[in-house]
Amino acid sequence: MAEAGTLLDAIPSLDLADFTSGDPARKAAFVADLGAAFNNIGFVAIKNHGLTPELQDKLYTAVKGFFFTEESYKRQYEIPGIAGQRGYVGKGKETAKGFKVADLKEFYHVGQPHPEQEDGDPVWEQYPRNVFPDDRPDFQTYTLETYRTFEHTGKTLLRAIALYLDLPEDYFEDKVRHGNSILRALHYFPLDPNVVPEGAVRAAAHGDINLITLLMGASAEGLEVLRRDGVWIGITALPDQIIVNVGDMLDRLTNHKLKSTIHRVVNPPRERMNTSRFSIPFFMHPRSEMNLTSLENCIDTEHPKLYTDMTAGEFLDERLLELGLKK
Repeated sequence: MAEAGTLLDAIPSLDLADFTSGDPARKAAFVADLGAAFNNIGFVAIKNHGLTPELQDKLYTAVKGFFFTEESYKRQYEIPGIAGQRGYVGKGKETAKGFKVADLKEFYHVGQPHPEQEDGDPVWEQYPRNVFPDDRPDFQTYTLETYRTFEHTGKTLLRAIALYLDLPEDYFEDKVRHGNSILRALHYFPLDPNVVPEGAVRAAAHGDINLITLLMGASAEGLEVLRRDGVWIGITALPDQIIVNVGDMLDRLTNHKLKSTIHRVVNPPRERMNTSRFSIPFFMHPRSEMNLTSLENCIDTEHPKLYTDMTAGEFLDERLLELGLKK
């Protein structure tokens, strides 16, 4: 069950073990609480998510080691022509929708790993292959292990979401099989308070593109969520939790029943601007052909249809253009 506290004042905390316990009552309570959280604030904290502290430590060590190298080294892994969907994306490359100043960050994308042997799925023709630094084997090892862990956890959460929406529990399974998910290793680099561009922040207010986002604890504070009453609240995952939020695709599919909440990463206080912040979210995407047409049971006279029909691939292309990653 959710811990005490109103959904508008705090992020509810849930235990994924309740859903997988085999106890129908615990499973039903988890589904109801997850749905209520996503219906209200769009964010929830989850424990027993499968990501061990040891893996997180090794992952962050590998990620920090990459980003603390020279710019010329990192640019070797910036791949032209793929809209930043794999490899390194440098400073000043992504601008949040509706903003004119680029976010103060750099990042590295790891996508769906191609199988060693072809399995006949045509989806592989759509995905660029991952690129990894040859001299940093730990970077590849721990980003891929995290990717697979989060993909499994994400599929489990989507089963709970399907039940909350009165859909078959396996509704999302074929839609996310070999899905276009992205693990993003983010470095919010140190800032000089005297030269920060006017209006520039580490990540301007935005909603995520995907179905759901899974986020392990960041190396520093800064993440804020916009409550429905217009107040920004800071959120930080506890050591044994991850933060999970609704993305725009799931919002569209449910006709805003499950809410993609606006969030941002603010600049640190002036005395801490010369420090880095690291964050590693997993953006769970479906296959490009998934139909995002709003579900009929999410539309009625009190909740008229809000969105035009499109596929996940069409929506992703639209958003990559808005972000400036795709030309």
